Amino acid sequence: MLSGLLIVLLPLVLGYLVPVRSPDVLAVINRGVSASVYVILLLMGISLAGLDELGRELSRMGGQALTLFTVITACNLLALGWLSQRLALRMGPSPVVANAPTTKLAALAGSLALVAVVAGGVLIGLALAWLGGDAIFQHAELLAEWVLYVLLALIGCQLRNSGMPLRQILLNRHGLAIAMTLAVSSLIGGLLAAPLLSLSWNEGLAMASGFGWYSLSAILVGDQLGPVFGGVAFFNDLSRELLAFILIPLFIKRHAPLAIGYGGATSMDFTLPVIQQHGGVACVPIAVVSGFILSLLSPPLILFFLSL
Repeated sequence: MLSGLLIVLLPLVLGYLVPVRSPDVLAVINRGVSASVYVILLLMGISLAGLDELGRELSRMGGQALTLFTVITACNLLALGWLSQRLALRMGPSPVVANAPTTKLAALAGSLALVAVVAGGVLIGLALAWLGGDAIFQHAELLAEWVLYVLLALIGCQLRNSGMPLRQILLNRHGLAIAMTLAVSSLIGGLLAAPLLSLSWNEGLAMASGFGWYSLSAILVGDQLGPVFGGVAFFNDLSRELLAFILIPLFIKRHAPLAIGYGGATSMDFTLPVIQQHGGVACVPIAVVSGFILSLLSPPLILFFLSL
């Protein structure tokens, strides 16, 4: 199992070793990551269509995702609420940024577009199966695995060239504390939810290690545990982002660590504009550091727990 972990981690490490200085090449890498995510989620949808008793499996997947999300969210909110009291990080009257780069509606649309891709994959798979192409399901899983390797290499390259020096990350104690609190409380939630989902302890930990990075968690978990649990991981982490859009405006003034931290890995990208809008510019470096650390932790943790 550890050899399987190394095989999947190898592209991530190799990608991280590649320095890229050209903005044009970085733009191509970013587009490649987006395209790879869409392709793999489409293939995951096709694989879901190959399940026996599809309706029952999808219903079970929704119930499991809701259970996992509820337990992890409860642990996150308790831990981040405690951290908010300890850090006493108040944004107060920090200036609101009027021209944030993305609106909440646009960010939500981007999240829901990924759901539509999975649903489209299911419809395509059902249509191909009706035409007698059952072999497509095996081909979809194999192709998804190879696209996954490409995606991991591109993500490693993105992390290396994100412009976030390790020194800057480690010196931002607020961002580091928020990230560690979110990570530990999520893992505790995964352990508590595992028996409720009939999962082993290490599978529960893997399901909880997405930290909101729904596209990647769905891909990595689905590759090891099958499309149903890949779907559970996807909807669990997607729900985190959707709830974060609600919690950030409500809590960021008085409980900034909770508002910033709950978004998990998305606090450095999708939820960052909302954090910036409602918390002011002082929140931005904390959110970016927290999101970066969680993004860095998520892939190796998922793969490590699945290899046990």
